[in-house]
Amino acid sequence: MTTILVTGGTGTLGRPVCDLLRAGGHEVRVLSRHSPPFAVDLRRGGPLLDRAVRGVDAIVHCTHIVRGDEQAADHLIEAAQRGGVPHLLFISIVGVDRVPLRYYRTKYAVERRIQQSGIGWTILRTTQFHDLVLRLLQGLAKPPVMLLPKGVRDQPLEVAEAAARLAELAAGAPAGRVADMGGPAVRTFPELAEAYLEASGRQRRTVEVPLPGRAYRGLCLGGHLAPESAVGRVTFEEFLATRFGAGPAGDGPAGDGPAGIGS
Repeated sequence: MTTILVTGGTGTLGRPVCDLLRAGGHEVRVLSRHSPPFAVDLRRGGPLLDRAVRGVDAIVHCTHIVRGDEQAADHLIEAAQRGGVPHLLFISIVGVDRVPLRYYRTKYAVERRIQQSGIGWTILRTTQFHDLVLRLLQGLAKPPVMLLPKGVRDQPLEVAEAAARLAELAAGAPAGRVADMGGPAVRTFPELAEAYLEASGRQRRTVEVPLPGRAYRGLCLGGHLAPESAVGRVTFEEFLATRFGAGPAGDGPAGDGPAGIGS
């Protein structure tokens, strides 16, 4: 039996990773700011972080921090180095090296830190999760007219499928940069919005609008997509059906808790 530490183990992605690892017979340690016995804020580090990593066979880094990701990674890497951890697995985002979003640049910087750490490492990049796309559409649907980014497509992936891949990788040896993982299909935003409106029973007029900036141009060029790695099986419509049920349900069942790649 191996011991695996999961950072962000109470989040949207981390929780199913922990469940799958336990089902596979592994001992799991959960590191989260509010989850004893390893209630650690990675932005601060500290002695409890050293205790958390001591004796583990692998770390799965799922923590999602909007501000402080690089600092958190530094503390985790330093603790892993002190503890002699043999394997550090990081979940990243497709396009972090192609789309000039600030958050993407941060994720790419964390990738480089891990690669240069001297620790055995694995990096998995995925496209955006269904949950994040849903939260975005819910925000866009608040006004009477949904303004959609013109020319932008997405390739949403089911978080449970990403969790299964992470659990598989965590149980193995360090593998470096593994193949990207994308959702089953590249979709336009009008298509995604139509699916959301139908599932939620809402009525909105949709209008596509161009946006300024280099990041928008990068998204229009599809830098965040992985059509050659469309390995996901759960469609956005199937995901919505699990959130809203068979009939219209408004916005109630959706989007509790953080969404995205590293909750």
